[in-house]
Amino acid sequence: MRRCFSRFPPFIPMLIPKSIQGFDIDAAVERMLGLSALWWQALGLFVQHFSQWEREWLAARGDDEVERKKVHALRSAAANVGADQLSCAAAVLEELLSLRLAGQQIAVPPSVRWYLQDCFREAWRAASEAKLRESIVPLNQL
Repeated sequence: MRRCFSRFPPFIPMLIPKSIQGFDIDAAVERMLGLSALWWQALGLFVQHFSQWEREWLAARGDDEVERKKVHALRSAAANVGADQLSCAAAVLEELLSLRLAGQQIAVPPSVRWYLQDCFREAWRAASEAKLRESIVPLNQL
């Protein structure tokens, strides 16, 4: 039995940060049944999946339906990983676009999009930096 286990590398714990600017980690982990490793994995997927989001979102402007779908995806993913400010900013734009699609003649104030863009940049940068730190921590610091 001992020989069998000797073939596997030793367990190396993940370094999950206690805080990331713009993220409510505790609430997000709680939504994921208290599994911090699951949240950390979701954060990595958020960084990976939304790496081109801003470019794609800017290209979608002018098509309310496509833009609404892009913003909805971001809002949902941001809420899942605890980026509450980003999720709220996306919800405002999503609602305005939904009203326009329902036939209401309303303008989307440029400040709504600017704020969403700023929130996205800050949240994505903070998340990607946290994931990058994980990949460069020397093993002797684990």
